[in-house]
Amino acid sequence: MLLSLVLHMYSMRYLLPSVVLLGSAPTYVLAWGVWRLLSALLPARIYQAVDDRLYWVYQSTVLFFFENYTGVQILLYGDLPKNKENIIYLANHQSTVDWVVADILAIRQNALGHVRYVLKDRLKWLPLYGCYFSQHGGIYVKRSAKFNERDMRRKLRSYVDAGTPMYLVIFPEGTRYNPGQTKLLSASQTFAVQQGLPVLKYVLTPRIKATYVAFDSMKNYLDAIYDVTVVYQGKDNKGEREESPSMTEFLCKECPTIHIHIARIDKKDVPEEQEYMRRWLHERFEIKDKLLIEFFDSPDPERRNKFPGKCVHSKLSLKKTLPSLLILSGLTAGMLTTEAGRKLYVNTWLYGTLLGCLWVTIRA
Repeated sequence: MLLSLVLHMYSMRYLLPSVVLLGSAPTYVLAWGVWRLLSALLPARIYQAVDDRLYWVYQSTVLFFFENYTGVQILLYGDLPKNKENIIYLANHQSTVDWVVADILAIRQNALGHVRYVLKDRLKWLPLYGCYFSQHGGIYVKRSAKFNERDMRRKLRSYVDAGTPMYLVIFPEGTRYNPGQTKLLSASQTFAVQQGLPVLKYVLTPRIKATYVAFDSMKNYLDAIYDVTVVYQGKDNKGEREESPSMTEFLCKECPTIHIHIARIDKKDVPEEQEYMRRWLHERFEIKDKLLIEFFDSPDPERRNKFPGKCVHSKLSLKKTLPSLLILSGLTAGMLTTEAGRKLYVNTWLYGTLLGCLWVTIRA
């Protein structure tokens, strides 16, 4: 009986992070909304600087739970610059935790507030955050024929004109790789054959549109592209490629180690023509595939379960995350201690969500 209770509590470790992160959402969005109104007549750069700082506070709270709370070991390979740059971040996509991995790298460059995402269009309906992500610089895109290139270019050029720091995260595969989804893998490999491209094993065939439009719109503003390859190494992972952990599983400490390989590519080494870039992007994913094949399938046991090259164990200091957690939690708790605060809290959830949905509908 006692053992069952302990095991049950052990499996519920995601509850605390969920309660804090979701529970503080109205507080965060309310603070942003107040600043948005106060800054209406100020230059865009001033608004963006404070918004980036607010975003830093929330995302460092996220990292408190995903790094400090879980105790995950972060192993870095390759060349992650210490200083922040204006970049496009291209990574393999296999888990909902992939969004957090971008934060894990950005905070180590003091660029956490500058992270912006290219997101699936349906995510714009997320309560409160759907509207906010767009306001922070995120871009919602539809797939294939419904992709709105003109709208994406317009938004990116407006950010460039405003001098907005850019850490733009794109997952070119468009959907998550899962070794158990054989139909998805087969469709991806068939598409590669049809396009005359090499077939990939541990990643999906990348799509070019978002990457090309992003680079073409910001090529004179960017410093580099970061080509990032990620492996989540689970407790029971014996060197075989398995389904990557969900956020819930990750917060339950089912992933003790994340291996992250970073290749920094100077913008001058990226082809500008779309067709050449398509080949270049596929070649980058061929390199990812080879890294993953060696990680999981290398005949040499000494080369398995790691990427080639020097490895750095990077530990995130509590000084970078705990203050944000205390600020956000303290403001939320303070709001909930009074009747007026509780009413404001509930109204922010309700009317903030409704107004956000109305906004994204109008802007669609």
